Amino acid sequence: MEAACWSHARRKVWDIHERQHRLTGTLAHQALQRIGGIFKVEAELNGKPPDERMRVRQERAAPVLDELKRWMNNTLAQVSAKSPMALAIGYSLSNWMALTRFVDDGRIEAHNNVAERALRGVAIGRKNYLHLGSDAGGQSAAVIYTLLGTARLNGINPQLYLRHVLERIADHPINRIDELLPWVVAAQLRPAWHEELAKAA
Repeated sequence: MEAACWSHARRKVWDIHERQHRLTGTLAHQALQRIGGIFKVEAELNGKPPDERMRVRQERAAPVLDELKRWMNNTLAQVSAKSPMALAIGYSLSNWMALTRFVDDGRIEAHNNVAERALRGVAIGRKNYLHLGSDAGGQSAAVIYTLLGTARLNGINPQLYLRHVLERIADHPINRIDELLPWVVAAQLRPAWHEELAKAA
């Protein structure tokens, strides 16, 4: 089952809004306000269990989506078929089932912003990867990126995690290397990171 991303659908409208100097009252502005209703509900559900997310989405996001679809269909009938707004609306309507899949499944995100943020570091460093020297260097870099990303997902400061591993790895038995994986040491390192954050504040 395909699940589409509301950020991608929104971006097509945002680009039009930007070209129109962010004027209020335009069709692009009206669309962004309606799409914003979806993001507002999602922001309140961040971190909630899937069953609660599904219940709240069905109560609050579904009516927003129904109204948005009506507005899109009405607007599409009023604009030129080849206009940027028609193309942006057409994208959403042609992907409507995938865009609304999240309403009935609390495990699905309405957008993939988290994944995009996680990959931003990879995109930024793209040119640097040309200088890894070999395929083996690229594989080593991939392993390090995976470990650091996994540390973040487990609520650990990646720098703190690396320091923890490097201080222990020389004397650590090779057949027990899995004891140093991020999710294994997360409970031990999370308090230290929170303490560092409190000192910095």
